Amino acid sequence: MKIAVTYDNGEVFQHFGHTETFKVYDVQDGKVVSSEVIGSNGTGHGALAGLLADRAIDVLICGGIGGGAQTALQEQGIELCAGASGSADEAVEAYLRGELENTGANCDHHGEGHTCGEHEDGGHCGSGEEGGCGSCGGCHQAPPIEGKNVGRTCRAHYRGTFNDGTVFDSSYDRGEPLEFVCGVGQMIRGFDEAVAAMDIGETVTVHLMPEEAYGPYNPEAVLTMEIAQMPGADNLAAGQQVLLRNMYGQPVPAKVTAKDDRMITFDLNHEMAGKELNFTIELVEIRE
Repeated sequence: MKIAVTYDNGEVFQHFGHTETFKVYDVQDGKVVSSEVIGSNGTGHGALAGLLADRAIDVLICGGIGGGAQTALQEQGIELCAGASGSADEAVEAYLRGELENTGANCDHHGEGHTCGEHEDGGHCGSGEEGGCGSCGGCHQAPPIEGKNVGRTCRAHYRGTFNDGTVFDSSYDRGEPLEFVCGVGQMIRGFDEAVAAMDIGETVTVHLMPEEAYGPYNPEAVLTMEIAQMPGADNLAAGQQVLLRNMYGQPVPAKVTAKDDRMITFDLNHEMAGKELNFTIELVEIRE
């Protein structure tokens, strides 16, 4: 049996789609007999499932993972054990003892135990593009996306606008199409669904409700707490983008919306949450 762990400096790395290395353990008769560290080669999210399958991995241990990536692992026949943290070696030993609990798709922005992490210049996760990573849109179980392009590496140009016509993002402006694996959680759901049925050279325009994009705005994802209870919070300022850590140790993007001498308020909603979005998408290329 082979077990792979998302890996960083001896610890279980907390974001499956962003991991740069895995530690792979060869297990025989319930004991680890060898291990090696391998690179992900910059592959993200669902495509990582293929990389692990090529390595004949039987089990993946990780921290945070979204629903799309979980589905991709299931399709490859790889057992998932998510929600792990701390020492990678100890996590494997706990798994072999039957003591490691799988949380499944576990992007939980509303749990207790938030701590102030590193600061960000922007509030995006993944590629940092509005049309790219769907923040936590892929963390909830939903019917699988269907279409001839699902699981294929697609390159697409897109332009995203609000209902008033304001352009919020455009790959055309950057001069480079966006590359992603269709239908595995790298993209917001409505974008994926549109591309899944497209032909190369085709251009479509779609209108997405919040549920198909970055989700509805959730007032319960606004947290107010005492500054003294959050190490590092005294150095923050209103309007600043930060990373918090949830109960699993996973990074959670947030914005400081208010602060006084005693209390600080964080908004954990994605900045596009609750918004209707429009995309014009041109499928440029499909790579097998």
